[in-house]
Amino acid sequence: MKSKYVILASALLISVATFAQKDQIKSAEKALKGGDAQGALAILKDAENLVVNAKDVEQAQYYFVQANAYLDLANKKVDESKNLSLAAETYKKLIDVEKASGKQKYSTQAATSITEIKGKLINSAIADSQASKHADGAKKLYDAYLLDKKDTINLYYAASTAVNAQDFDLALPMYEELKKLNYSGKGTSYTAVNKISGNEDGFNTASERDLAVKLGTHEKPKTEAIPSKRGEIYKNLALILVQKGRSEDAKKAIADARKANPDDSSLILSEANLYLESKDYETYKKLVGEALEKDPKNADLVFNLGVISANAKNNADAEKYYLKAIEINPNYANAYLNLAALKLEAEKPIIDEMNKLGTSAKDMKRYDVLKAQRENVFKGVIPYLKKANELDPKNEDVSKTLLGVYKALEMTAEAKALKATM
Repeated sequence: MKSKYVILASALLISVATFAQKDQIKSAEKALKGGDAQGALAILKDAENLVVNAKDVEQAQYYFVQANAYLDLANKKVDESKNLSLAAETYKKLIDVEKASGKQKYSTQAATSITEIKGKLINSAIADSQASKHADGAKKLYDAYLLDKKDTINLYYAASTAVNAQDFDLALPMYEELKKLNYSGKGTSYTAVNKISGNEDGFNTASERDLAVKLGTHEKPKTEAIPSKRGEIYKNLALILVQKGRSEDAKKAIADARKANPDDSSLILSEANLYLESKDYETYKKLVGEALEKDPKNADLVFNLGVISANAKNNADAEKYYLKAIEINPNYANAYLNLAALKLEAEKPIIDEMNKLGTSAKDMKRYDVLKAQRENVFKGVIPYLKKANELDPKNEDVSKTLLGVYKALEMTAEAKALKATM
C-alpha cells in the first residue's frame, strides 16, 4: 500500500512539473510578443531541464518559441551570426521532434524560417567579403551549407572565402568534404537582364528564364556553361597540405582525384603546380606535356615551361617556349618581358670582359668589338620591351628597363618620350 502512495506522489510531481513548464512557455511567448526576446530566452532557460521529459507537443512548442527568440535577436543585429545559427539549429530540433511524433504543427513555419535564415547568412557573408572580413563570411557560408547540404555550392564558396582569409585551418576540412562529395560545380547558367533594375538575374532552368522574357520583365537572355571546379578544389587542397608540411598527402589527394576524374584535364594542371611548388621540375615538365596534349593552345603552360627552362639555364629552350607562348597569345606581356630579360643576360659576360681590358691598341680594338656586341644585344630587346610596355604600361620594371636601354644606345628622343609617360 505504501508503494502505491509513492507512485501517486511521483505522478503528481511530474504533473506539477508539466504545468510549470507550460506556464513558462506561455510566459516566454508573451515576453517575445512584447519584444523582449532576451527575456523569453531567460524564461525558457529555467525550463531547459524539464523539456527532455516533456510530451512531444510541449517540446515542439518550446523549441519553436526559443528559435523565434533567437531569430528575433538576429533580425535586430544582436550577435547576428551566432543567433542565426542558434535559431536554425533549434528549428531543426523542432522538425526532428515533430517528425518522430508524426504530428506537425510548427514544422512548415520552421522550414520557412530556416530558408529565410539561409538567405540571411548568405547575404551577410557577401557583405563580410565586401568588407574584407573573409573569415566571418566563410563561417556563415558554411552554416548556410549545413542548413541545406543539397546546396553544395555554399560549401565551395565557404572554402574559397576561407582561402581568401588565409585561414587554411578553416579551409582544409571544407576542401576535404568537397573532395569526399566529388563536387565539380559543372553546369549551365541561365540569365536575363531585369528591365526594371538593369541587373542580370539568374534562373534555375532555361524555361523559367524564357518565360520571364516572354512576359516582358526580362531581356537579353544568355546561356553559359559553368566549367568544373574540381581542378581548383584539388589544387587548393594540395597547396594547403603542402603549406602544412604534408606533401605526400597532397600528392595522394591529387592522384586520387585524377583516378576518380580521368577526363578532367584541369586536375593535371593542379598536379603539375604541386610539383612546381616542390621544385620537382622534371615531373612538372612531364605533367605539363600531358596537359599540352589535351590543350595545345594553353599559353600559360608553355610560358611556365619557359620559366623552368630559364631557371635551369637552358636559354635555348626558354626562348623557344616564350616565342611559342607569344605565337599562341600575341598579347602575353610577361612572355615579351621574360624574353627581353633572357636576351639581356648576354650583356653580363660582355661587360665582364670589357672591364678586364687595358689601354693597349689591341685591347681598345677588342673594346670596340664588345661595345658593338653590347649595342646589338640592346637593339635586339627593344621590340620585346616596347611591346611589353604597350601591353602593360603601368609595369615600372618594363618602362625602367626600356629607358635604360634607350639611354645606353643614346636614343635621346625615345628616352625623353618614354620618360614623359612614366
